[in-house]
Amino acid sequence: MKFKRRILDEPSINLTPLIDVVFLLLIFFMVTTTFTRETRLQVNLPEAEAEIQSTQSERLEIVVSRDGSFALNGQTLVNGRLETLLRGLELESKGNLNLPVIIVADSEATHQSVVTAMDAIGQAGFARLSIATQRSEKSGIQDPNY
Repeated sequence: MKFKRRILDEPSINLTPLIDVVFLLLIFFMVTTTFTRETRLQVNLPEAEAEIQSTQSERLEIVVSRDGSFALNGQTLVNGRLETLLRGLELESKGNLNLPVIIVADSEATHQSVVTAMDAIGQAGFARLSIATQRSEKSGIQDPNY
């Protein structure tokens, strides 16, 4: 019996399935990735060790109370809605967007109320925002403006 010797082709790796898998992974990651654009509002943080400043002639002061209501320059607003605060800022500023705006929040006020005030200030177009702090009564020094 005579055996024939077969010449075998050289072994090779088929790359087509590998490329298909890589493209499927690429498509999967492109579809599942979320792109968000966050808006930011620049906030000037107060310094706790700063000396007491003299009263400025013109400024807007928003007081956020414990129950989420707002007072603008000493006048309590009708409700705690964003639109009401925006309208109050327009009336009090008389179109002057260079006025400094100070937020004074009660220690038990909700975070949402403070964020609503900051959002209204940003939407109204004001660029100078500060969050006021008070020294604790234990230190014996209290800001006379508040």
